[in-house]
Parts: sequence; C-alpha cells; structure tokens
Amino acid sequence: MNHTVSVIVRFVALLLLGVVSVAPGLGQEVALDFVPAKTSVKFTLGDTIHTVHGEFALKNGGIRFDPGTGVIAGEVVVDATSGHSGNGMRDRKMHKEILESATYPEIVFRPDRVDGKVSPQGKSKVQVHGTFSIHGADHEITIPLEVEMAQDRWSSTGHFVVPYQQWGIKNPSTFILRVSESVEIDVQASGVTPAAPASPAGAGAR
Repeated sequence: MNHTVSVIVRFVALLLLGVVSVAPGLGQEVALDFVPAKTSVKFTLGDTIHTVHGEFALKNGGIRFDPGTGVIAGEVVVDATSGHSGNGMRDRKMHKEILESATYPEIVFRPDRVDGKVSPQGKSKVQVHGTFSIHGADHEITIPLEVEMAQDRWSSTGHFVVPYQQWGIKNPSTFILRVSESVEIDVQASGVTPAAPASPAGAGAR
C-alpha cells in the first residue's frame, strides 16, 4: 500500500514539473525596458474648426511584472515640455497656460495591475490599471494595450482618452473656438527585455 502511494506521489510530482516546463515565464518576473527613440506618444484634440495632432517624447520607462500573478510595478515618464503640435503660438499657449510644463515637467504612468494574460511569445491583449500623474495630480486609469513579446524585445500599442478638463486642467476654448474636453492618446512603444532582477515585482520599481 505504501509503495503504491509513493508511486502516485512521484507521478504527480513529475506531472507538475512537466506542466511548469511547458509554460515558460509562468511565475517568473519579466523586465521591460523602454527605448525612447522607438516610442511615440501622440495626442489628438478636436475643436470646432479642425483637429489638432501633436506628440510628446518619452523620457524613460521601466516595468517589472509577473505574468503568473498580474503584479506589476515601475513607471513610464513622458517629457511634458517636449509637447508640440506644429504651431508655435499654439504650443507656447499649451505649455504656459494649459500644461504649465515649466512647473510640471513630467507626465508619469505607474502601473499596478495587469488584467489578462501576457503570452511569453507573440501577441496578447490586456488591460493595464495604474496611476496617471499630470499637472501635479494623480488619477486612476485603465489603459488597453496590445503587447507583442519576443525573446529579448517587446512592443506594444495602446489608445486611451484623457478627460483633462474633468481632471482640473484648463480647457483652451475661446468664445469663438470650442475645444473638446478630452484628448485622445495613441502610444506605440518598443523596448528590450534584459535579465530580470531578483526582487519581486510587488516590491516596486522606479
């Protein structure tokens, strides 16, 4: 009887080891480092006359997350002072009166949870929840992303809306020109996956 139990235990142990071996990345922290030169943060703002398109530059970014648990930490930092739309007068007003980028030079996203599974190879669609910091205030947000993973690199695309007026940022509308109360953001990011550090994702990363 004891011999039979021992055989069953060994069989179950081998089976579990086999499951782990065919699920690469499960329970292992993944490091995602952003490459600013290969990342774009574009914005679209509509008004009564035309639609304004512009772009911000990524300053830096680093994420650590556990695909098995969805725990994620780190931050993505955008240079608020880099924002431009191709119109000097409009951009000066944006920086001086709207973003006040001399006082608030960074826009930061700090993720804290991933809803959905990220495949270690190929494309995945997930929802990333976190804190969006802009103009000196923090706001809760969930960003839908399509992520593509490879052995030593990754890329992602996402589209979301920032209700800037609701968040207390001045609306640039005038008596004649009415501007939308929210701005659309499109992100295309790329980076590398260096060897992950020993500390767990839940410990935080900066």
